[in-house]
Amino acid sequence: MQLLSIHTGNFKLDGGAMFGVVPKQIWNKLNPADENNLCTWALRCLLVIEGDRKILIDTGMGNKQDAKFMGHYHLSNTQSLKECLNKYSLEMDDITDVLLTHLHFDHVGGAVELKDNQLVLSFPNATYWVSEPQWETAQHPNKREKASFLKENIDPLLASGKLKIISLPAFQSDNNLQTIHFSKSISCIVVNGHTEGMLLPKIQYKDKSIVFMADLLPSTAHIPLPYVMGYDMQPLITLKEKELFLQEALSSNYYLFFEHDPVNEICQVEMTEKGIRASTSLSLSQLLN
Repeated sequence: MQLLSIHTGNFKLDGGAMFGVVPKQIWNKLNPADENNLCTWALRCLLVIEGDRKILIDTGMGNKQDAKFMGHYHLSNTQSLKECLNKYSLEMDDITDVLLTHLHFDHVGGAVELKDNQLVLSFPNATYWVSEPQWETAQHPNKREKASFLKENIDPLLASGKLKIISLPAFQSDNNLQTIHFSKSISCIVVNGHTEGMLLPKIQYKDKSIVFMADLLPSTAHIPLPYVMGYDMQPLITLKEKELFLQEALSSNYYLFFEHDPVNEICQVEMTEKGIRASTSLSLSQLLN
């Protein structure tokens, strides 16, 4: 089994939106904003090679949008998914599965590319996976979330016949998070505060449990409970999900893999006098070696 970090570059988002009700004088110390109040964030994916399967978790923003769209996000240090995979002597055709945590454009954009003026799958041999609640949300978004779901990222998935919808069994618990099985080494924690049916893949690698945090915890700066993004559809649910997850991460010694943290790739957590906080920070290569 292999785990490979796929970092396709950085982008910028409004600091106030990323930190919600937390005052700028506090969050600006964690991720300093530029003169336009924009903070830098990573676009980081994870490739899991599990036997014959090569499972890519999320796909970043991609590069098919026009200059006006891309100009809103100030991309920097960008590399295409092809360039990232080639570093590991892999091709786009080698990917067998694309596991999408959710369908917001900065997570699914690289799943579809523009080729000869046609929208086609970036990974032609892959099966694409998304949860049923997230698919339904993307098909019928509320007016607040609608701008995050772009038709050019989503419609080609359905048209391709390569899309698999993950049905979630009925689940009701106030004290635990729902977990579903995905593959031999991957299970997925289901959360709903940021968007319905978001999946957090948990990878069992030897004696280590590594959780791909998606947008429950975009960065180490979001570990304190009140640090909830303005982008979250149900912030009070996010608050509860964070509390449950962090307690589980602490007791089970999880390693948290961050999709958007521009500095910290992985950390563990510890209990402090202020509550659960980040402890050891390291890269994926450091963790595995």
